[in-house]
Parts: sequence; C-alpha cells; structure tokens
Amino acid sequence: MPRNVHLLLLIHGMWGSPANLASMRRIISEIRGQQSLDDPEGTELHVMLAETNQAESTYDGIDWGGERVATEVFDEIEKLKKEDKNVTRFSVTGYSLGGLLARYVVGILHQRKFFEDVAPVNFNTVATPHLGLLVYPSLLSRFASFIGPKLLSRTGEQFYAVDKWSKTGRPLLMVMADPNRIFYQGLKLFPHIRIYANTVNDLTVPYMTAYIDLEDPFLNHSTNGLTVEYDDKYRPIIKSFSLPDTPPRKRAGPRPFTLVWFKAYKPPLPPRYQVRFPFNLAVIAILPVLFPAFITLVLFRLSVASHSSRARIKLLESDEESATQRLAHILGELERGVEDAVVDMLEEPTPSQEGGSTSKSPRITPTQRQIVAWLNALPQLKKERVFIGDVRNSHGTIVARDVQNFDFHKIGEGVLRHWADAFIM
Repeated sequence: MPRNVHLLLLIHGMWGSPANLASMRRIISEIRGQQSLDDPEGTELHVMLAETNQAESTYDGIDWGGERVATEVFDEIEKLKKEDKNVTRFSVTGYSLGGLLARYVVGILHQRKFFEDVAPVNFNTVATPHLGLLVYPSLLSRFASFIGPKLLSRTGEQFYAVDKWSKTGRPLLMVMADPNRIFYQGLKLFPHIRIYANTVNDLTVPYMTAYIDLEDPFLNHSTNGLTVEYDDKYRPIIKSFSLPDTPPRKRAGPRPFTLVWFKAYKPPLPPRYQVRFPFNLAVIAILPVLFPAFITLVLFRLSVASHSSRARIKLLESDEESATQRLAHILGELERGVEDAVVDMLEEPTPSQEGGSTSKSPRITPTQRQIVAWLNALPQLKKERVFIGDVRNSHGTIVARDVQNFDFHKIGEGVLRHWADAFIM
C-alpha cells in the first residue's frame, strides 16, 4: 500500500542556491522527519529543495522562477509515485525572494486544481520582501531604487513594482496580493500561515516589508532606549519590546581618527574580510582605491547577468506554446475585467497617506499600502519578530545560511527551531 507523504518545499533567495537552506533542512528533518519515520503507518515528511532557480536564474522574475519551481514540484510528485509514495499534504517555506516565489507557486498549484487532491497545510516566509524593496531617504537607497530595476532584470523591476505585469498595468506584487486573484485565493487555503521578519540590521529586506507593516518601531532602536524580551526557548525571536518614557541621553563615541576610534573601526567589508587593529589600518589606507574598484566590478557583473537574463526571458517568451500555458497569460486575460477606477485610486496618494513619517522612514507608496491591507486581512496570518543585534547584516543569519564560514549564523537556529516546532504534520 502506498505510503502517504507530506511534501515540504523549501525555496532559497536571490543569487542563492539550495545550500543556503541546509540548516533549515537539517533542523526540520531532526524535529519532524524522525517523528514521521517512527510511525510506519503515519505520514512521511519529504523535504524538497528547489534547484532550478539558482544564481543568475533568479534574475528572470518571480513569475518565471515560480513556473520553474512549480514544474519541479510536479516532477517530484511523479518521482515519489514511482517509489510507491503518495503526496497527500503540501507545505512550502520561502526565504527572501523565495517567499515571493512560494506565493506565485501556490497560485499555479491552485489554478491547476492541485489542492483538490492534496491538502495545503503550512505556508511560511522568512525575511521576504512582501511589499517589494523599500526606498529610504538615503542617497544610496535612492540610487539602488534607480539602478536596481535595470541591473536586476525582470526580478529587479518586480522588486521595485515598476513592472506592468497585468494587462491593466498593475505590478505583479499587487496582483499577487489581490483577494480576487488566484495567488491570494490559493494562499488563503493554507490553515497555517506564519512569517518571520528581522526587526534590525537586515540591510537586504528591512522590517516593514518582511513583517508587512506600515510602521517600524525598531528604526531608531540604537538611540531611543528600546528594549526587547527574548523568547526563552527560541532566541532571537522576541516576545515583546518596550520604549522608555524618556529617551536616554546619547552616549558620545570616540573622537574620529583617535587611537580608540581606529581600534574600534570596522571597514565596510563582508565579515570574512574584517581584520583587527592594527591590520585594519592597512585596509583603511587602500579603501579609496579598493571601494571604487569593487563598485565597478559589482556593477559590471550585475549588468552582464542582467543582459543574460533578458536574453533568456526573450527566448522563453518566444516559445508560443509555453507562453500561452503560463499562469501570467491566463491571469492577463482575467485582468482585463479589473475596473480602471481601482487602478487610478491606487496611483494617487492622499494627504493622510504621506503624513506621519520620520526622516529615516521609507517612502511607502499607495500600492504598498494596499498590499499591506490585503495581506494582513488573512485571518490565519501569524507573525514573528526576530532581533539579531551586533551583526552588520542579519539577512543571512536569520536562516543560519552559512554556519561553516560564519559561526555567528548559528544565532538563527533558534528561529529555525521555532519554525520546525510550529510545523504541522
């Protein structure tokens, strides 16, 4: 008799690979995998890591990436059938960009009637930009928002919601959040939806877009006296946070270019290239040469990858049979029925929408506000805040992405154990 299988799909992020989610796979296998093996007559957990959308392929857009991953899911189910295993339950977890791909994949599966035979169970995202990438007042952020859609190909356009994905010109992120569209309707079928968001130090996917929120109480955490209470079992997940009635006095740091300052200074380099005093002085000395050379190399590398991606997309879209079967084509026809008045309303900001922000707060567009309202209306949505201090960028740490090279990434294992313990078999 065929063994019933609960298929768990894990999807990595931008520029990533399945190896990024090795800790996630290990921990869910330790906590839930052995449990399923101990019960021969119960449901077996089968963990699948998406593989077709790696490295430069992640430039090709949420939609093309989602199509690839959906094909993998159907192929994996056929493979399991040959092993006398029957997929009866389905869950998916996406990290970073992978969370957006997960929502697109759910739309494809729902459109193909997949959930009529397979029960959707858990839907999770970790550090996923549900609102797209935010634009902050800083010069660097504004520059990134200008150049990102050009250098990150189709994915960059969708990240910044400058694409015109639907027939009426709506961006894909908005269509995916629309309660009247297949993506939202498929997502709503999952009885257990939980998202995890970094509250601080995530330079890639800040709090507001990962937590689906219009306010960021952690924005000035380093100066406003904010304190957090960690979950005793799942640190760095926090149970609560609080602000003092009176902000503390700002402590003066060491004077620039003094010996104390030089000893504490960390050059703006990845963790593996950080060196201590006095060797950091040599790095400081060559920064005027190193930094421009590094930026030039990055921009060149991104432009080459983006050019390759656009050529790849053009080839994919030239396949007429494939194009007409894609979910984008099917929904494109449905989008013709969307009232133009709705689109006009969302494109025009109102005075109340623009007010109340601080100088450091990102600019939230009317489209992003509508996405927040729609997604937060999901009745089963639960959210977890993660506070990882004392790191330059917490984006990789939250999923313990590379514990072999960065010991501090182990901090994220508390998040993964919470996710695994909350996972419903």
